[in-house]
Amino acid sequence: MSTPSIQPSRDPAVQYLLRLGDTCLILGQRLSEWCGHAPILEEDIALTNMALDLIGQSRALLTRAGQLGAERGAAAAFDEDQLAFLREERDYLNPTLVELPRGDFAFTVLRNAVVATFLRLMWERLATSSDAELAAIAGKAVKEARYHEEHAADWVVRLGDGTDESKRRLQRALDQLWRYTAELFDADAVDEAAAALGLGPRWSDLQGDWQAAMTALLAEAGVSAPAPSVYRTTGKRGVHSEHLGHLLTEMQSLQRAYPGGAW
Repeated sequence: MSTPSIQPSRDPAVQYLLRLGDTCLILGQRLSEWCGHAPILEEDIALTNMALDLIGQSRALLTRAGQLGAERGAAAAFDEDQLAFLREERDYLNPTLVELPRGDFAFTVLRNAVVATFLRLMWERLATSSDAELAAIAGKAVKEARYHEEHAADWVVRLGDGTDESKRRLQRALDQLWRYTAELFDADAVDEAAAALGLGPRWSDLQGDWQAAMTALLAEAGVSAPAPSVYRTTGKRGVHSEHLGHLLTEMQSLQRAYPGGAW
C-alpha cells in the first residue's frame, strides 16, 4: 500500500515559500548525483556538501511553509517530509532550470553560479522579511549561498580561461542553460502577494542585480550569453519538463513504499 499524495495550501504566502523551498530541494537532489562521480575528490566532497546545504535550506523553508499554511487557515498542517516527498508533480513549484539533468561538470558549475547568485540576492532581501522565522532562515542561508556563488564562479572562470575544450564545454553549457533563466524573473500574483505582505521580494526585483553579477562573471570567463529568447518555462506554476517526474520517482520511492516510515 502506497502513501497517498497530499494537497498543500494554495495560499500565496505558502506558495511563495514552497517555490523557494522546492528550488533548493530539487537542485540539492541534482547535485547529490555527483557523489562519487566528480572529476576530482575535492569537488566530489564540495558538490555533496553544497547539496546538503541546499537540502537543509529546503527543510527549513518547507517546515515554515507547513506552519504558515496552518496559521493561515489550511485544513491540515504538513511537515517537511510530507511536503518534500508526498506531493504530486504539479504541486512542485521549482523553476525548470533546477530540474534539468546534471549534465557535465561545466553545465553543473554554471547552473550553480546562476542559481547561487540568485539565492544569495534572495536571502539578503529575506533577512528583513516581516516573517521572523523566514528572516532567521535567511540569516543562516545567505552565508552558504555566498560560498556556493564564489565556488561556482571560480570554476566558471577556470573553465573559460583553461583549454579550448573546457571553454567549448562552458559555452555549450551557457547556450543550453540561458533560455531557462528568464523564468526566474517572471512576476505573478504569488510574488505580488508576498511583496504586499512584506514576506519577501518579487523574484523579478532581483533581476537587475543578478544580471549585473552574471554579466561580469561571463565577461571574466570570456564567454558570451545568447540573445534573450521569448521562450518561457513554467515550472514555478507547476508545469514541468519531462525530467522532474523521473527525479521524483526516485526521490519519493522509499517514503511511498513504506508509509509513515521514520529513521
